[in-house]
Amino acid sequence: MKRAIYPGSFDPVTFGHIDVIGRALRLFDEVVVAVAPSEGKSPLFPVAERLELIKSSLAGEPRLSVKQFDGLLVEFVQAENAAAVIRGLRAVSDFEFEFQMALMNRRLAPDVETIFLMPKEDYSYISSRLVKEVARLGGDVSGVVPAPVAAALRLKFGAVR
Repeated sequence: MKRAIYPGSFDPVTFGHIDVIGRALRLFDEVVVAVAPSEGKSPLFPVAERLELIKSSLAGEPRLSVKQFDGLLVEFVQAENAAAVIRGLRAVSDFEFEFQMALMNRRLAPDVETIFLMPKEDYSYISSRLVKEVARLGGDVSGVVPAPVAAALRLKFGAVR
């Protein structure tokens, strides 16, 4: 069985993330969404809530699991017996950072491959940071995040539609 890890902060999960997960599931037997605490980013949602939002947004997919990870990604990948790391690329600006990370991961764990996947064009502009900003200002984010995420944002910010 070929397993891949899709790591990120997912604060919150968006339709762009979900599109990448769907693409990864077409390539791998199983995908583990690995949620990093990312305390340095001052996340809006605690890790436990992010895990639940992902699970509720993707309920019913038996080949998907959602887990928290701390520490080096390659160590988590190896502990999960995964063959690859999935990284989403929205724009050329994402590539430089992701390329550096992929090369460092390869140096640390030569047996772990990194696969870059692009979301559907409709989602290429979406970022968790942008979603949070629109929601904070009262904008409608229902077209860019799953219903459970939109509801959680309403609870955090109030008047989000």
